Amino acid sequence: MSSTPLSRTDSFCNSYNLQVPVLMAPMAGACPAPLAIAVANGGGMGACGCLLMQPDEIAEWAREMQAGSSGAFQLNLWIPDPDPLRDPVHEKKVRAFLGQWGPKVSAEDAEGLMPDFEAQCAVMLAAGPHVISSIMGVFPEPFVAQMKNRGVKWFATVTTVTEALMAEAAGADVIVAQGMEAGGHRGSFKADDAARSLVGLFALLPAVVDAVRLPVVATGGIADARGIAAAVMLGASAVQIGTGLLRTPEAGITPVWADAIRDALPEGTVATRAFSGRLGRSIRTAYTDAAEHEPIPAPYPIQRNITAPMRASGAGIDTMQAWAGQSAKLARAESAAKLVAELWSDARKLLQG
Repeated sequence: MSSTPLSRTDSFCNSYNLQVPVLMAPMAGACPAPLAIAVANGGGMGACGCLLMQPDEIAEWAREMQAGSSGAFQLNLWIPDPDPLRDPVHEKKVRAFLGQWGPKVSAEDAEGLMPDFEAQCAVMLAAGPHVISSIMGVFPEPFVAQMKNRGVKWFATVTTVTEALMAEAAGADVIVAQGMEAGGHRGSFKADDAARSLVGLFALLPAVVDAVRLPVVATGGIADARGIAAAVMLGASAVQIGTGLLRTPEAGITPVWADAIRDALPEGTVATRAFSGRLGRSIRTAYTDAAEHEPIPAPYPIQRNITAPMRASGAGIDTMQAWAGQSAKLARAESAAKLVAELWSDARKLLQG
């Protein structure tokens, strides 16, 4: 790795055809192509979280991205969890609880097929991204070999030093160190570990940088120039921003969600399994408070399936899946292209003293 902070970020930008070392977080369900295009046109890297997308939807997103920008972009997938252990009696209790917050939930609502992982992987490769990134584990060896044969770089998201070493050993090209401050789902390799290993970014980042030989991207709670500069000083080669981009017009989220992000204090977010069964950070609401008590959420993806009627009810922020990181209040409502360029310009000045 390069010896000085700015030479390190410059090297990373040169490697990935970027003007600024700022990556858009691949936020499944909140990564419209116009946002990725704007980030790429501002000099950063666009992104798509492909978790819930069928292969044809991934291909169409990539076509729209490539039509709107010649800049770099990443496609991201979750590594599938083992099949959940089902408990029909407990699920009935959870469905009854959810019925107090939205429409009645039926037993059939719990059943939902995920898109085919191997088909998603194949179409991601065919789409020709600069980067394919992972979360919740490492890609299978045959797919890693296919990526390397195509010259596609693998960015592996980790939440602990142990996971970083596993990803490096599996052939990752870049480690994305995700702190507990991050909005949305934590990238823990094992779902049960997520709540036991809540490591903040500025403790995790230097430890990962010291442990691996790969470039490290910092993510989780970064939304302004100060956070970027601090991450770079701690060894990051680039940063990845999620919540900090959600108030941009290109993100297109609902005004209720955007306003909640604008008003959220760090303590106004909470890490919860109440929406999906996987630990994720959201705006704290009456529903998330109530869900801290019995019945405990069902496992992923059953909880996600049975909360879908409530989340789709449009009843307001209290029942909305309003993901947000702890630095949400720093998010700015301006063009994403302008924002990423300004953030790096201001961070660079801080780094130059």
